[in-house]
This record gives sequence, C-alpha cells and structure tokens, in this order.
Amino acid sequence: MSAQLVLSLSAIALALPFVKKRLELSLAKHPSLTGHSRMAKRVVSWLPGYGFNEDQFFNCDGASNFTAQERRKAFYVLAQTLQDRHPKSIAMTAQAREGIADLQFTGAYRVPFQFSPLVRQHLKVGAFIQSADGVCVTDLDGHRFHDLTGSYGVNVFGADFYKDCMREGSAKVESVGATLGAYHPCVETNVAKLKSISGLDEVSFHMSGTEAVMQAVRLARYHTRRKNLVRFCGAYHGWWEDVQPGPGNPMPPRETYTLRDMHERSLHVLRTRKDIACVLINPLQALHLNQSAPGDSSLVDSSRSAAYDRTAYTEWLKALRQVCTERGIVLIFDEVFLGFRLAKGGAQAYFGVQADMVTYGKTLGGGFPVGVVCGRADLMKRFRPERPADVCFARGTFNAHPHVMGAMSVFLEKIDSPEVDAIYQDLDACWDARRALFNATMEQHQLPLRAANMSSVWSLFYTEPSRYNWMLQYYLRAHGLALSWVGTGRLIFSLNYTDSDFQAVLDRFVAACKDMNAAGWWQPGLVPTNKSIRRRILKEMWA
Repeated sequence: MSAQLVLSLSAIALALPFVKKRLELSLAKHPSLTGHSRMAKRVVSWLPGYGFNEDQFFNCDGASNFTAQERRKAFYVLAQTLQDRHPKSIAMTAQAREGIADLQFTGAYRVPFQFSPLVRQHLKVGAFIQSADGVCVTDLDGHRFHDLTGSYGVNVFGADFYKDCMREGSAKVESVGATLGAYHPCVETNVAKLKSISGLDEVSFHMSGTEAVMQAVRLARYHTRRKNLVRFCGAYHGWWEDVQPGPGNPMPPRETYTLRDMHERSLHVLRTRKDIACVLINPLQALHLNQSAPGDSSLVDSSRSAAYDRTAYTEWLKALRQVCTERGIVLIFDEVFLGFRLAKGGAQAYFGVQADMVTYGKTLGGGFPVGVVCGRADLMKRFRPERPADVCFARGTFNAHPHVMGAMSVFLEKIDSPEVDAIYQDLDACWDARRALFNATMEQHQLPLRAANMSSVWSLFYTEPSRYNWMLQYYLRAHGLALSWVGTGRLIFSLNYTDSDFQAVLDRFVAACKDMNAAGWWQPGLVPTNKSIRRRILKEMWA
C-alpha cells in the first residue's frame, strides 16, 4: 500500500467522526427554513421586493371583475370608516412615525409586503391610547376597544391590577426615590418569594427579559466551559444575536444550534455532543411547534396552523430534563413571556419540571420593565475564588431600581391572595371551553376561522385557502377589538376576562368575519389550494 493511500485513508478515518456528528446535527434540524438559519438568510436575501398596483391588489387570486370591484369598494369604505372614527389617534401616529423607528417597522410589516404600499396609504390605524381599564383601552378619540394585545405578555391580570401595583409600589419606595446601588428593603422580600416560586437558590435582577436571558446563557457558558447553546426551531428568546439567528440578525449563527422541537434526533444530539452549554426552552413554543411566531405579515395563504398538547409537551420537557442532567447541560426555562400566566409557580409548576435556571420578565415588574434570573447557587456565582481574575461580569445601572422593586413586591403579594388563587382555579378548563365556544360559533356561522390556545394565549388560523386573511385584522379593529401589530396571529387575553366580556369579543368576531365575507375577501373556488397560491406568488416574484 502506497504512503499516499495510507495518508488518504488516515485522513478519511479522522474525518469520519466529524462528518457523523455534522450529519446528526443536520438531521436534528427541522426540514423547513425555520430550522436552517443560514439557508433562511440566503433565501430572504434573494427575494425581490414588489408591490401591487390597485388592479393587482384586488384580484391577485384570480377573482372575477365583479368580486374585485366589490373588494375595492369595501376596502375604501373600511379605510374611510377608520379615518372618520379615529382621526386624532391616526394623526398623532402619522406624526410620531417620522421620529419613531419602531412605528415605521410595524407599519410596514402588518401585512404581506406585496400589499403593504396600498395598505399603508389607506388603511391607517392609531398607535396611541389615552386610558386603560378593565379589559378595555380607549384611544385619543374616545373609542373603547376590548384589549387582545395583552401588552405583549405583561398584562396577565388586567390593567387595573397593574395600576395598583405601580401606585402602591411607588408609595413603598418614595422615600428613596431613584437612589441606585443600595437596595430598598423590599428587595429582600422579593428575593425570598422568587426563590420559593422558582425552587432555585439565588436571584439577579435586570431591566428586560432579553438581558435576563443573555445573563443566564453567559453564566451557563462560564460554568460549563462550553460555548454552544441549543434553541428550538421558531422559539423567541429576545432579539440578541445568539438566540435570534437567521433573518433579522446581521450576524451568522456561530455558537447556536437550532434543533427540531419534540424530536428524538434532537435528544440524540444533546446526548452525544460535548460542546453544549445550555438548552433554552420557551414553553409558548408548544402552541406552534417548529414555527416562527405567527404574524399576519407572513399570512400569504391559509397554511398557518397551531395546536397544543399539554401531555405530549410535558413528556418532552421531562426527556430534556433527563438528558441535560446526564450530560451536565444547563436547562434554562425562558418564562419571560409566559411566567405567571399558566400558574402561580410559572411553567415549571405547570409542567412539573424543574429547570437549572429560569428567566422572568414582563408581568413580574408589576407594570414596570424588569428581567430576572433565578438559578442554582453553583450556576449563579460570577467569580472563581481560586482564579480571582476569572469573572463573569454582568451589571446594569438600573438593576433593582427602587420603583421596579416596589411594584414587584406588590405584584408578588397580590398573587398570593385568595382572589388570584380563584383566578388560577381551573384556568385551563375555562380558556379551553372559551376556545371550544369560539370554534363552534365560527362553524355555526360557516366562517373559515378557528382558534388554538395555550390557556389565555390564542392563535387564529384559517380553514379555506385565501390570500386575503390578513384583512381580518382591520375589520376586527373596526368592530372594537385592539390587536397587537402582528394581527390575528396572537391574541393575549388578560385573566380578568369574564364570560360576558368574552361573549362581547366573540360577537365582534362574528360581525367582523361577516363583513369580511360580504366584501368578497373570502371567495371559494378562486384559488383551489394553498399550494397554488404559493406557486402564483413565485411567478409574481420572478415576473
């Protein structure tokens, strides 16, 4: 055997373990673009931008001339209705948009980009309110909306609950004002309660959920001496680079593995690799497994889906817990969004799984911004006594701000009350029954809309192919329902919704859907399948 052949065979033998691990990692990714961050970035960089003119806008699905004209008429009637009803709110939003980059982004991405130019020009909505109470918000023009935004997760118990937390909390710390560095005594009480809730040893405070997740990941890397983190396909953990790879992030994935949720191959990767520091879990992902957060800007057809199986997801979390324990991987529950919405003890108590670290945010601040990390004592330490220069630094000027800590202390007191205990009693049964009523009502009225829910967090999906489902968000607003900028993809109910409040929302849904149907946006037979819609879009892009 020649020396060259021996060298070649040796090189192949050395490469085989690497190739095997690389293949196993690839197989553990979801086959869609959401599971492949690098490929997704390439694809979005290739997609050409284009916008429909008026003729294309109203019959891009091949509608008849009569239907297209009906849609056109309904579109401008709706636009005028919104403008006449909310002139102050819309005018202030237009003025503020010039200086607020967030408003420019959300305004551009409420709907699929092909429709965006005409929508931005005519279908205008307000971003300003003057008050909030009960389950409603009131805009600058005095119109009340049932609030389905949930303040992006903050509003678990209703607007009045947080007004009380903020007012009572500020009164507690009024004597120290904004003195930073030193702690107000309520911090000690907060720490004790958070340790009890989380079942963990130590606590650190931050100013946002994103910061809390950053610190948890940094500590996991510091103590395991490994660099890679695992997140699951579609899950959101904040906007920073390591946990938000792919489109929207200018940097490549680098130290992030995005694996398939609820899949044995992902467990195999965790069992066999030696470079994984931590696994991040956002329990909300159970509602739309391996899919990105649902928003109407991506609602190009009716293929959006959602479903939730508590038993199956619990078994998955228990399997993850076991593998992480065996491999010395830090299991981090990111409860920034769902914390205290599912149960008083959060997702850990709800699913019966103890994490190594937990992050909280949003609602825990009692209405003020906050991020919290709770963790095992060995993972929370930021220095090594035997190596005094080897530290894991994390600090922020506004950590444990007195007014945040005051509101947090009131929040933690209130969730220990009999009144809040009553809210948590049979919580899933209450919201599952409401979802069942919603779906039965939609079916009764022969409307192509259904809901899936994870307790009080809902996602809407559509049962008939259409390119115009995103229009529903505007009819819902016209009927007095406040939605977040993602539209019908995510509805967040506060837990103070009564049955009569919910019925009022349901009645408004039926009215909005009937208007949508009457305007011709849902016309059967124009586009036979979601697949044909996607083919048509591809032709438009490259025409």
